[in-house]
Amino acid sequence: MAKYYQPEIETMPYEDLRKLQNERFLKQVRHVWDNVPYYRQKMEAKGVTIDDIQSLDDLHKLPFLKKDDLRDAYPYGLMGKPKSECVRIHSTSGTTGKRVVAFYTQHDVDLWEDCCARAIVAAGGSEEDVLHVAYGYGLFTGGMGLHGGGHKVGCLTLPMSSGNTDRQLQFMEDLGSTILCCTPSYALYLAESIKERGLEDKIHLKAGIFGAEAWSEDMRRDIEQKLGIKAYDIFGLTEISGPGVAFECEAQHGMHINEDHFIAEIIDPDTGEVLPEGSKGELVFTSLTKEAFPLLRYRTRDICVLTREKCSCGRTFVKMAKPMGRSDDMLIIRGVNVFPSQIETVLIQQGYAANYQIIVDRVNNTDTFEILVEMNPDMFSDSLAKITSAEKELVSELKSMLGIAAKVKLVAPKSITRSEGKAVRVIDKRKI
Repeated sequence: MAKYYQPEIETMPYEDLRKLQNERFLKQVRHVWDNVPYYRQKMEAKGVTIDDIQSLDDLHKLPFLKKDDLRDAYPYGLMGKPKSECVRIHSTSGTTGKRVVAFYTQHDVDLWEDCCARAIVAAGGSEEDVLHVAYGYGLFTGGMGLHGGGHKVGCLTLPMSSGNTDRQLQFMEDLGSTILCCTPSYALYLAESIKERGLEDKIHLKAGIFGAEAWSEDMRRDIEQKLGIKAYDIFGLTEISGPGVAFECEAQHGMHINEDHFIAEIIDPDTGEVLPEGSKGELVFTSLTKEAFPLLRYRTRDICVLTREKCSCGRTFVKMAKPMGRSDDMLIIRGVNVFPSQIETVLIQQGYAANYQIIVDRVNNTDTFEILVEMNPDMFSDSLAKITSAEKELVSELKSMLGIAAKVKLVAPKSITRSEGKAVRVIDKRKI
């Protein structure tokens, strides 16, 4: 086990963890009440004062924060520390509106890197490893988070960032990269490139830490088979800190949430009611140690399940299932709820690559639903009749999964733009 492993924290008995959370929770609520007027006003509007929060049992009394609040308070309205004490910002992509900007003190950065270090160790990383970070750097949290975590573990850390695949593969080969950190879609892109160049015997990867976009168990198996590695999931969001909020261990059966820094709840996305353990619902996070951007009860919109079942790795932190979709990214097509992950599952099960695009439009007040799917290279020379037959088979399989018919169009191999960051899976023209 790497020197960085912290068994005194990660295997803490639940009663001791609950006591630590309670202490940090009360301190954090006081910090927010005293320093974040925006949230204090939300508390007062709900009829809650600081005196009403006496223990962790009172968490449910606090109001939720949503992404709209972060946009309304942009840029400085939710800061808990003055700018003079902050050392960094990160930001979301802003693809659905005004950017969300998150602030960090040096203490925040240190704790975030600790969380990422735990993820690296859980994936088998140590000071003997070469950590190949192909997440984007800059405002995106992926690169900087795993980079800092690599330093904490003592890995030789390669700050590759995304893109320039030729350089990625050169350094991967020459420096003997052992752990790859990137989006799952880019991992598959790299796997394709390795095979094309005949480099399979020259790449020494043993593990990958993948996140920042949804990916299915079928996609995991595809990545593991093509790269010859064990693929680990990592979860995070800019609003809370970045990757490392939760991470997978060798059991690969859910991600351990770093509960000494974050409290997780599952709520009914429609009513806001807190649901019991094991229930499927929307994930909500409260930051316990974040100083500069201390969000309480932030609604992630990720749909998942929490469980405290004993884990074979010995860690006692609660585990979250791989998100099953997002309540805000979910497509409603002709009244049916559709998640891109469902489509991905069908495609991989049918032997297609996980590179596809969903196009939704509205014509004459009726939704149209088309899925572009790349042919496998050996299909490209097939007759039109065979391609048409394959399309019909996919239409049938997708309708069985989704409960709604979609038009399927098989397109030439590599004709859908490859992603070097987050994959653009959905083009919803109804919103344009």
